[in-house]
This record gives sequence, C-alpha cells and structure tokens, in this order.
Amino acid sequence: MSEVLEHPVLVLNRFWQPIHTCSVRRSLHLLCLGHAQVVQVEGDERFSTHDLGSWIAYSFESKDAEMIRGARIMIRVPKIVVLSVYDRMPRLEVKFSRRNVFLRDKFTCQYCTKILPETQLNLDHVTPRDKGGRTTWENIVTSCFRCNTRKGNKLPHEANMQPQNKPLAPRWRPLFGLQETGLADESWGHFIHADLKDARRFA
Repeated sequence: MSEVLEHPVLVLNRFWQPIHTCSVRRSLHLLCLGHAQVVQVEGDERFSTHDLGSWIAYSFESKDAEMIRGARIMIRVPKIVVLSVYDRMPRLEVKFSRRNVFLRDKFTCQYCTKILPETQLNLDHVTPRDKGGRTTWENIVTSCFRCNTRKGNKLPHEANMQPQNKPLAPRWRPLFGLQETGLADESWGHFIHADLKDARRFA
C-alpha cells in the first residue's frame, strides 16, 4: 500500500489548469481537509467532482479499480484532483536542482554521451566558477565522474570538451520529472497532451 500512496496525482487549480503533481497520500490529505475534490475520470459522469463523502460512496460502487483498504474504510485511488481555492496560474519555470538537471539531460553525460544511473553522475560548470561561471541552467550540465575529472577547472576549448547540447532552462511542464518513470496516467490526457506523449515515449 505504501507504494500506491506515493503514485503521482495530477493537480488542477480551481480554473482546471494543471499546475503540478502530488502523491496519492498528499491528495487524500487535501481531500480530507476540504482543500481539494477528486475528479471522476470515467463513466457517464466523467469530470464530475467528489468531496470526501461522495468519493468514499463512489469507491464502494467501483469495480476492478485500484483501492486503498483500511480496517473500516475502502477508498479508490484518485488520479486527478482540483483545488478548491487555489487560483494561481501554473508556474512557468522549473526549479533548478541537481536532479532536475539530470532529468533535463536525460541522465546522459554531456561530454561522453553515456547514459548512467544517478549515483554515477555529477554536475559540471561549463565555465568554471573561478572563471566567472555561475550555477545556473545555462552553465550547468550533467557529467560522469570520469569526464568531470578530466575537464577539471578548464574552459571547454581548453579541455577540448564541448557539451553535446547547449544547456538551457527546460520548458516548464506539469509532468517534468515523471518522463523517465512512465507514471503519467491515461486520464491526464484531457488536460495535458504534449506531456502525456513525452511520458509515454520515455516509459
């Protein structure tokens, strides 16, 4: 059950625009607090919304659906939730982080082009910090340990090592970070089309 609770749920603002994803655990917490409603994703009443009480009732009517079962309650795993009061527009930039750089570069060393597990990757400043390089999307690339050591504190032309792709900030998408897992749900397609296609391609 703990694995199911960590599966992603698509989160919509109150204008039904995708803003991010959260875990099943978090979505149920929001539902219990009354901060979100679950979006029904199939049947004659597709896209109708449920508060906690009606979602529990709907769960008992469901057949062959993924369920979370407790001692006294059985509740269907939500796929999409819509926030009750959140009306901000989707954020338009991806947070800069080590893992997000790896995701942007598809876990590929930008010098030798080897695809490696996260534990064998590092971040490289294309222009070293002591030569004025900043820690930004436009100056950081994924590198393997060997290439990182080989390049050292040199500029790309000094080391004769140019990144395979020009480092840029990735385009924001609600599914950014899920592409490599294949966890995007089919029911999200109505709200996210390009992202769902990307997610399937990497599944």
